[in-house]
Amino acid sequence: MSEQELQQQIIEKAWSDESFKAKLLADPKAALKEAFNLTLPEDVELVVIEETPSKLALVIPPNPGDTATTESELSTW
Repeated sequence: MSEQELQQQIIEKAWSDESFKAKLLADPKAALKEAFNLTLPEDVELVVIEETPSKLALVIPPNPGDTATTESELSTW
């Protein structure tokens, strides 16, 4: 499963399951472990933000020119 497919499954579950969405917003790692048996490394911080019609999120990805960032660091899913 690709990262994009996994993200879509997480979003769809959050849309259909208010309890999961609440846990995902409060404790994303625990919610993903419980619902998808997905464990992220301890040193990875996961921030979940719910967009609304009046609240948008802009994600700035790592700079591809930053030679310190490796492919393995970009692929945490």
